[in-house]
Amino acid sequence: MESSRKLGSSHHSKSYATQGCFTLMILITSALFLFNFPASDQAASPSLTSTKILASNYISSLSSIVASKFLSGSCNCSTSQDEEEEEDVSSCDLFDGRWVEDDDDDFEPLYKPGSCPFIDDSFNCFKNGRPDSDYLRLRWKPSGCQLPRFDGLKMLKMLRGKRLVFVGDSLNRNMWESLVCSLRESLVNKSRLFEVSGHYEFKTQGYHSFMFKDFQCSIEFLKSPFLVQQRQFSDMAGVQRETLRLDKIQTSLTEYRDADIIIFNTGHWWTHQNTNKWNNYFQEGNHVFRSMAVADAYTKALKTWAKWVDANIKNHTRVFFRGYSASHFKGGQWNSGGSCDGETRPIRNESHLGPYPWMMRVLESVIAEMKTPVLYLNISRMTDYRKDGHPSIFKQAKRQRLPGMTQDCSHWCLPGVPDAWNELLYATLLISHPN
Repeated sequence: MESSRKLGSSHHSKSYATQGCFTLMILITSALFLFNFPASDQAASPSLTSTKILASNYISSLSSIVASKFLSGSCNCSTSQDEEEEEDVSSCDLFDGRWVEDDDDDFEPLYKPGSCPFIDDSFNCFKNGRPDSDYLRLRWKPSGCQLPRFDGLKMLKMLRGKRLVFVGDSLNRNMWESLVCSLRESLVNKSRLFEVSGHYEFKTQGYHSFMFKDFQCSIEFLKSPFLVQQRQFSDMAGVQRETLRLDKIQTSLTEYRDADIIIFNTGHWWTHQNTNKWNNYFQEGNHVFRSMAVADAYTKALKTWAKWVDANIKNHTRVFFRGYSASHFKGGQWNSGGSCDGETRPIRNESHLGPYPWMMRVLESVIAEMKTPVLYLNISRMTDYRKDGHPSIFKQAKRQRLPGMTQDCSHWCLPGVPDAWNELLYATLLISHPN
């Protein structure tokens, strides 16, 4: 699903550092409004620019150094690793850090391999016979603070009576399944978790939901790989055609606009063959463009999404956008022999990381113009290190594998990397629920 990787230049680390500062500014400003303002004040929906100014009234929980640099429009977000004391989690850039191996003998992933029945077989590397397990011992360590250990029971209490919805492509499905399994692990009676809708609804409607009965909270997933509407029709010759309506949000999204938390994403499908090579695919109104650059189409689609969010999302709803998750195909593209099997260690040399994804620069520019505060989960850099975390050939059981099979170097094994995304989500929610 992804083009072949190209190694980035030596300048990429500076680019990532700049984006880290941008991420922290969005994270802090959005969090301050979402978590500290009463609903009546949220209705005003200030822009990101005005948020930066008004944030000075609510900056007491932040370190004075980060606050002053943030309010002046510049920041050095990470703290030196040589410092004895680390910053509070609410004042550091959670997405600027490194993967460290946990050498604690008692260390375990958020849920044991093979223990969660809700993981898709294609993500279940343990079930499919992956022999190594060192990739499970890596945890994300922000540069300036200690990430709190995920506490599923505490998160369920924060989510009591609420509705959390993931909207996006199969990488968001990866994250959704990780969260369901992580929260399930905290239940003494695991039968108190049940499917509201199952595989039939997902196949027919692109929707899947779980309910934690004792907490009356639902964790849901809605398939929407582009966020905007795909349209299928027959032309005058009876040939099946498909276009992407860049000016129209996916219809089913309107059913979830009153959710308490919505986590959006889009990205990987914009690298597929249809958006890269097919003509007459992108549409606005009644006009189908004979050709259009994917970057232009992506920008139009995100602006349509942003306009819809600003006009339709309720004041009580917290909006997240999860950034682009890195792929690690080598020797070809996803559909032309690209592979990642045999990778058992992450990238350690930063010069081997790829350039910052262009799609995230577009996203950041769109978010900056929105009235609705958006919490940006910028996981692009942290995933770029993890060439060892993909299912590769272990997306299938051994008996199903054939020579030359297509490998999966886009999604992630579960347990695995998406568990860290949910630890970051948990840490973000903790900022608003200190007790």
